[in-house]
Amino acid sequence: MNQSDYPQPPNYGGMPPIALPTSTLALVSMIAGILGFTFFPVVASIVAIITGNMARKETRAVPPTASGDGMATAGIIMGWIQVGLAVLGICCAIAYFVFFMGVVGASGGFNN
Repeated sequence: MNQSDYPQPPNYGGMPPIALPTSTLALVSMIAGILGFTFFPVVASIVAIITGNMARKETRAVPPTASGDGMATAGIIMGWIQVGLAVLGICCAIAYFVFFMGVVGASGGFNN
């Protein structure tokens, strides 16, 4: 029995799809987004936003050079959430001190 006796798989004229490597920038973006919620709130959120946008350019290029668009998007979203929380926290701290100074001023200061 030789090779020609067995049925051959059909050849559609193309090569099988090649699995793209995962983008390192996308992975860094997602890890920085997670670290921004735990250990490095301000620095990691900025890193997550910057590297996430760089990774999305890399994954959406024609032809794409890497995969990992979902990880890049997750890093960008986590980074912007952290920036929003930081701005909200700063606004609350300013409002607290303005209110505290108003109460102190209305009661006659610290000397009474």
